[in-house]
Amino acid sequence: MSHKRISSRRKAREGNVETEQPARPIESLSSVTPKWPQILVFALLLLSFALWMAHSCTLLPQYFPSSRNIQNGPAFEVQDVPGKGKGTIAVRHIKQGELLLREEPLFLLPRETKGSPISLIRKKLSGLSPSKKQEFFDLSHIPPQSHFPESSEMSDEIMLSKLQTNAIAAGDAVGIFPRTARLNHGCSASFNSVYSWREREGVLVVHALKAIAPGEELLTTYMDTKKPRAERRHFLEENYGFTCGCSTCSLLEPLSKASDDRLTRMTALYSRFASWGHSVIDGKEAIRVANRIWSIGADEGYWSERGRLAADAAHVAAAHHDSVATSSWARLALKWYSWELGGDSQQVNEMNRVISNASSHDAWASRPPMKVGN
Repeated sequence: MSHKRISSRRKAREGNVETEQPARPIESLSSVTPKWPQILVFALLLLSFALWMAHSCTLLPQYFPSSRNIQNGPAFEVQDVPGKGKGTIAVRHIKQGELLLREEPLFLLPRETKGSPISLIRKKLSGLSPSKKQEFFDLSHIPPQSHFPESSEMSDEIMLSKLQTNAIAAGDAVGIFPRTARLNHGCSASFNSVYSWREREGVLVVHALKAIAPGEELLTTYMDTKKPRAERRHFLEENYGFTCGCSTCSLLEPLSKASDDRLTRMTALYSRFASWGHSVIDGKEAIRVANRIWSIGADEGYWSERGRLAADAAHVAAAHHDSVATSSWARLALKWYSWELGGDSQQVNEMNRVISNASSHDAWASRPPMKVGN
C-alpha cells in the first residue's frame, strides 16, 4: 500500500521563525533559503484520503486561556476581531523576544503513514481525555466539499481537514498544538510572533519577534511570505480558505508593488547566498549578499530568519579562517536567536561557544583563508 503524506503548516520560521535548526554544515549550506514550514500540499492529502476511501469502499471556542508571564502577568487574551472572528490580542506591552507560549502537542503523527490517515487520527484521539479531545474538535478547519453522502464519512473529512489546517511540523513529525493554532496569519512585515520546535524538550515555543503594544493582535505566519502579494493570497485562499487582509496585503498598489519587489529581491539574494555552498561565489561575495539581504529586510520590516542568516554568515567567515568576522556575525546571531528562539535555545548556546572561540566552529578552516568582512 502506498504511503500517505500528512500535511502541516510549519509556520515557521521555519518560520514560522519557521522552526529554526542549528547553523547547517558546509555541505548543506546550499539549503540556506529558509524552507518555510516545509509546507506540504494539503490537496494531496485530501486526494490520498479520497483514493483510500474509494479503494476501501474561522470556528473558535469562546474561551481560550491567556498567556501568563510570572513577572509581568497575562500577555494576551482571545477577543473578537472584526472580519476574523477571534484573535489573540496583547493586553499589555510585550517585549521583543518575550516567551509567549510553551506548548506540548495534543499528539504527534508521522509525516508519512500506511493505510488510512483517519484511522491514525482516531487512534491518537482515543488516548486523550474528553477535554483534550474537545480541544481538537474546537479547532478551525476549511469546510470540505464532500463527495460522500454518509454523515460518518463527512465527519472523517472534517477531522482530516482539522488536521490539515492546524498541524505544525515538529521535527520528523507533525503535531497538533491548539493554543498556537489560535494565532492568526500575517505576511512579511505584519507578523510579530514566531515559533520553533524543541526536539529535546518535546515542546513548541512561541516568541515575540517584535515589541507588541497593548491592543495589537499577535500574528504568526503560515507560509514563506517572501513572495508577491498575488502568490501569497492564492496560497492562503487555496490552503486556508481566506483572503489575506493583513497590513502588508492591504497596502495601496504602489506601496504593495514596492514591497513585492523587495521580497522578490530577498528571495533571489538568498539563492545567491546559498550558492557559496557550491563555490559559485567566494566568501567576500557571500557576506556582501548577506548584508544586502539584511538591509532589504530592514526596509521591508521583515525581521524573521535573522538569527539563521547571521549564523550562516558566521559559518562562511569561519570556513575562511576569518576569526574577527566569525565572532562578529556570531554575536549578531546570538542576539536574534535569543529573540526568535529564546535565550535558552540550543542555537544560542552554540553561538556563545563560537564567540568564545571562533576556531571551535565546525566549519573552521574548511575553505581557503580570506578576510570576508562583517
